[in-house]
Amino acid sequence: MKSVKIEGNQRIEDDAIARVIETRPGDAYDAAMLSADLEAIYKMGYFDDVQVSMEQKDDGNVVIFTVKEKPTVREINISGNQVFDDEEIIENIDISTGSILNIYRIKRNIETIKSMYREKNYHNATVAYKIDELPNNQADLEFIIEEGKKVRIRKIELLGNQAFENDKLKDLMKTSEKGFFSWLTSSGDLDREGLEQDVMRLTAFYHNQGYAEARVTDPDIEFSGDWIDIVIRIDEGARFKIGSVDVSGDMIDTREKLLETIHIDEQPWYNQDVIRNDVLALTDLYADQGYARAEVFPEIRKRENEDVIDLEYQVRKYLPITFEEIVIEGNTKTRDKVIRRELQVHEQERYSSSDLKRSVRNLYRLDYFEDINVKTLPGSADDKMTLKIDVEEKPTGTFSFGAGYSAVDKLYVMATVQERNFLGRGQDLQFKVQTGSESRQFSFSFVEPWLFDIPLSAGLSAYNWRRDYDEYERDSKGGELRFGYPLADYTRGYISYAYDVSDISDVDPLYLDTIISEGTFTESSATVSLVYDSRDRAINPTEGSRHRMSLQYAGLGGDVGFAKVTAEVGRYFPLLWGTVFFLHGEGGYVNETDYLPDYEKFYLGGINSLRGFDWRDVSASDDPDSPVGGEKFVQFNAEFIFPILKEAGLMGLVFFDTGNVYSKGESVDFGDMRESAGFGIRWYSPLGPIRLERGYILDQKEGEDTGRWEFSIGGAF
Repeated sequence: MKSVKIEGNQRIEDDAIARVIETRPGDAYDAAMLSADLEAIYKMGYFDDVQVSMEQKDDGNVVIFTVKEKPTVREINISGNQVFDDEEIIENIDISTGSILNIYRIKRNIETIKSMYREKNYHNATVAYKIDELPNNQADLEFIIEEGKKVRIRKIELLGNQAFENDKLKDLMKTSEKGFFSWLTSSGDLDREGLEQDVMRLTAFYHNQGYAEARVTDPDIEFSGDWIDIVIRIDEGARFKIGSVDVSGDMIDTREKLLETIHIDEQPWYNQDVIRNDVLALTDLYADQGYARAEVFPEIRKRENEDVIDLEYQVRKYLPITFEEIVIEGNTKTRDKVIRRELQVHEQERYSSSDLKRSVRNLYRLDYFEDINVKTLPGSADDKMTLKIDVEEKPTGTFSFGAGYSAVDKLYVMATVQERNFLGRGQDLQFKVQTGSESRQFSFSFVEPWLFDIPLSAGLSAYNWRRDYDEYERDSKGGELRFGYPLADYTRGYISYAYDVSDISDVDPLYLDTIISEGTFTESSATVSLVYDSRDRAINPTEGSRHRMSLQYAGLGGDVGFAKVTAEVGRYFPLLWGTVFFLHGEGGYVNETDYLPDYEKFYLGGINSLRGFDWRDVSASDDPDSPVGGEKFVQFNAEFIFPILKEAGLMGLVFFDTGNVYSKGESVDFGDMRESAGFGIRWYSPLGPIRLERGYILDQKEGEDTGRWEFSIGGAF
């Protein structure tokens, strides 16, 4: 053959086609080879038709491959779709504009689209296609969809259950039959993964109710028109009681002590969850003694001819493990010692799982890290381990400038510069300026959490503050020196000294020399406090408690003299789906020893006490137009907090508040408490917690508003 020619191709280059064929100029004619070349060109997937011919010339024959290229896709159109928009469908298929039009590829993408609809329970959806050929070897592709009706679950049939009613078992399942509000809820939707989890839930339920041999089969799913019928078969088996319970193997304590960790013997019936928790409890007990690789195997023995199960927890402790090295990585700013001083585990000491968990919790409470990854790696010997702590730091310095409105300060502007991890040493440094129609504040604070490299915290603050109360104006300057030291687990004791000089002016004549006097008053006071704080984090906690008790004595010189006791309790309860229930209570008593100014007495009302009431609305006076500070107060708050956008720190809440203020001669009357309830949102932003909450007064008195909105930037209870 003299030469090989390729004709008819417009987009595909000659060289690309020549690379897949074997026929070359100078070869002898070979029909089998030409047939193979024809097939090879077809397999490229770019051509609708390929023909081979031979043209005889005087100086030799010419082999000609004539191809007809497939058109390219100019445009993709979707019609008939309502469940998905065009963009969603196009994102899930692998055909795009400019693609070669390939029928097999089109059919594969039709199945992809059908799969999308099946996931939304449109099992009867059909997908067709249409090709509109255009000049220049192009074409428009259209997917034509007939969605049909959404197929829903008509019936879930449970067969074989004798011990429990159908309704009881169906309540355990996430999958449900179509209900009246199915258009609003997901009732009747088929989620195959969710249905598999339902089978596991039913199995676990039976195993926790004594039916140790219960089996739940895979569901039979039948499609019938627009409906789905599901059949689940259950083999309950016998119900087993718990017989003897024992511990064997490598003992680290007496048998009686180890059995105190186990709770399955307290159950009348076999319970798989309790057994699993017993295994974890024993494993943790051994791990706390350094046996990090301890294994616990529950051996279950069924008694012959009796529906009784005897249990024996067999323990293998292996070698005790020592931390050979603790490696900290990822900290580019925070100094190693700031991290290490929070750890409850140390190099060359025995492994302890509870101390390791506490160490991670301590690091999260610092709020310096976005993520903390802990790995235990083999050491240089079988009884040694390397602990690797990889931290991902987050910004701890903030500069904020803005304006806002609160019930206390009205309209204000503020600027704050804060660094919570100053120079990577864990120190907290803050400057704040705030001015508004009701107040003006300049403040500075500095906290060293580990003075002299021991857990002795030291804090220094100074301020210049002017506030316009309804009855008088107060202009004060002062500062505080504070020390704290850990006294017990999660517990710190504090002692502080504060000095304040307040200038009182513009006193309402009705209050002059009765509630407050004009002039300059110097307050020199000392305070001792005890704080218990086991919250998982300081901002947006989900579990733990914070309790505080303090005693302040003013009269170490100066014009003001009093003794004040306050106490506060708060507890966070984690619930399902990331929700949290919070209970808070607070109370106080102040006794005048020399002179007790009004601003040191108790008032309630506002976003940090009784929401719905204005700031200082709740006082010891029965006349809302003439508030008088009290010498006693109590308040209680309950909140249900739920995530709205959890990753962004946006939370919603509903709340109930109650409390009251009493004069010195009055007794605290829990039956005469003011009450409010409401709702709100909180955003834990880089500027700090931003709160918008609406309270409604439940025991509204004559002349009072029904409630009010509250807004603030700053801490909560």
